[in-house]
Amino acid sequence: MSTALLHPSGKPTMLTLCRGLYRQMESQGIDIDKLRLIARLLREGAREGHLHPDRFGISPVVHNLHTAFALCNRVSPDFNMAAAIMLRNLVECGFISIEEIKKTFGDDVAKLLGGLRNITKLYSKQVAVESDNFRRLLMTFAEDIRVIIIMIIDRLELMKLINHHPNERLVREVAYEANFLYAPLAHRLGLYAIKGEMEDMSLKYTNRKAFDDIARHLNETKTKRDAYIADFIRPVREKLDASGIKYEIKGRTKSIYSIWNKLIKQKCDIDHIYDLFAIRIIIDTPAEREKAECWLAYSIVTDMYQPNPARMKDWISIPKSNGYESLHITVSGPDGRWVEVQIRTRRMDLVAEKGVAAHWRYKGIKSEGEMDSWMNKVRNILEGGAEGPMELMRNFKMDFYDKEVFVFTPKGDLYKLPLGATVLDFAFNIHSRLGCQCTGARVNGKNQKINYKLQSGDTVEILSSASQSPKQDWLNFVVTSKARTKIRQTLNERSNQASELAKEMLQRRFKNRKIELEEATLMRTIKKLGFKTVTDFYNEIAKEALDITTVINAYEQTAGRRLTETETRSAEEFILPVNDDTANASTSDILVIGDNIKGINYRLARCCNPIHGDEVFGFISSEGVVSIHRADCPNAIHMRQRFPYRVVPTRWSGKVGDQFATTLRVVGHDDIGIVTNISSIINKEKDITLRAISIDSNDGLFQGHLSVGVNDISALKMLIKKIKTIKGVKDVQRV
Repeated sequence: MSTALLHPSGKPTMLTLCRGLYRQMESQGIDIDKLRLIARLLREGAREGHLHPDRFGISPVVHNLHTAFALCNRVSPDFNMAAAIMLRNLVECGFISIEEIKKTFGDDVAKLLGGLRNITKLYSKQVAVESDNFRRLLMTFAEDIRVIIIMIIDRLELMKLINHHPNERLVREVAYEANFLYAPLAHRLGLYAIKGEMEDMSLKYTNRKAFDDIARHLNETKTKRDAYIADFIRPVREKLDASGIKYEIKGRTKSIYSIWNKLIKQKCDIDHIYDLFAIRIIIDTPAEREKAECWLAYSIVTDMYQPNPARMKDWISIPKSNGYESLHITVSGPDGRWVEVQIRTRRMDLVAEKGVAAHWRYKGIKSEGEMDSWMNKVRNILEGGAEGPMELMRNFKMDFYDKEVFVFTPKGDLYKLPLGATVLDFAFNIHSRLGCQCTGARVNGKNQKINYKLQSGDTVEILSSASQSPKQDWLNFVVTSKARTKIRQTLNERSNQASELAKEMLQRRFKNRKIELEEATLMRTIKKLGFKTVTDFYNEIAKEALDITTVINAYEQTAGRRLTETETRSAEEFILPVNDDTANASTSDILVIGDNIKGINYRLARCCNPIHGDEVFGFISSEGVVSIHRADCPNAIHMRQRFPYRVVPTRWSGKVGDQFATTLRVVGHDDIGIVTNISSIINKEKDITLRAISIDSNDGLFQGHLSVGVNDISALKMLIKKIKTIKGVKDVQRV
């Protein structure tokens, strides 16, 4: 392995990393011969051409050595995890087999490598990682929590290594992925320093100007900020010393990413963020005196500085559900500046700062059901373990998503379904029409029936036929409510259609036999024939289980008369009406979203009301619906900056659909008849409708808002042009 000189940025060299890794392992009593064996295997693999640079041109040995060293320094010096990191590329290229790994390094290293290989396969499907489904599938494929920790450290080190990479697009992709996927996972696992560093680097790569502006401001104000913190702490320290409390007190500045987030949310400049820094008081005390001494410190601080009651958070009396304990108060410090003060004990601080999975929902991370309970179990294991956290977590199975399956389309789109979902459930999940016409699927390249139960990671291509339609027995194996509801709805619609057809047939036969059909007599006849509902009666006729002649005879008996055998019968009664469904065929979509994809569930955004012909883009909302916005929508810049991975290219198709609602603002002189003239022009337009109008008149001027329905942008422009020609109208603008 290379022993290059120290990098100018101060990053450790290969030699430094190797020596540091050896020292970490020696301190844990690990057999160093195994590390030497790994080094030998890496040399042999490289010599035989197996360790190729990745897409960034980085040697996997360099990348993995950085990851292993960071893991030992920042999480835990765990040999099995470090070994899995170093050996993963040799296993993936086939240089060494899993069986050989088991024999030489043990089952645990092989298990970790299996999880890493699963994640590599997941990435090979080229699915978009910016989705909650991908995060859940990642957790399922990893199987072991330590694999997730490895991936978090791996991504952090990759971001450091690509700092000066010339391909900005690839760098941004890694940054978006780290911020969306791995930073929240680090937060949930209590790796807060790593999470903060990852978010800062992500902002640096995706919005360099914002990052540099905040960093420059922090550097320029560091001296003043440090002086202010010292002035704030000085009297507090004197009082705490006098009280006899054993403590440590320190100030901290928010991360650059956290500051940037506040600037966006609060829409203010950096000088107006009151909690730009915080003071933390950490108390050394026995468990039985924790609450008492925390409240004593609280009283000391609030006696000197005026607290803000609205910002008081007591998580000591009632800890968070994830075990987080601390007192948070915001007080008015010198010069009237707000300062956040956190008071906790050494034990509480250890859980908050070091404990894996401690207060993972802190500051906006929402619960995901059973994951909350699972994370609490992890925290309890880590706090109570005498053999070290990683040792106890080796047999901890990640099964909190075992009630769901995650499957792919051939294009790499990822879908979440409940456990036990079938091919038919998947088809209905994509589109109701596809579900109704589903005949089976190709699952991982093999043909499967519609009742085949899917497994996580399956790639599914639905097979369909226009002649297929839902069957009653489909309800016996589908598990999703969407599939069951649509199947029942289709069966009921078909039943109603058949019932209507049977009713027409019955009426025609009565007419041909010259019998007056009375509703009351027919109802008595239906009851006499043993039917509980009219629908059941007509369905039996439609299925030809009940002969119409039998019905007529029963009707005559009920009415008290019979037809004579000599009555003529028209051939018309044997002609069945044609059920022409072509009139109800759905038209093609008026929008093409993404890569020429149609049939996607979308809605037109109300903030800008796009109409046919506007330049538009799609934005994937949290509900999974594509919201269509105008390119000049006032929210467009914000959405593209903060969520670029949720923006999809969108264009109008050639077909014009129904009318679109839009609003015009008309300003002019308050002349008699001007409103009448405007409405008259609109009413004369063939494809334009006036939906609502509101007028506000003041000092001889009027301002009106017209809600109109138009087919496309060209019709709207023509309407605006005509309204402007009306005498007294000064301006017409689209709102």
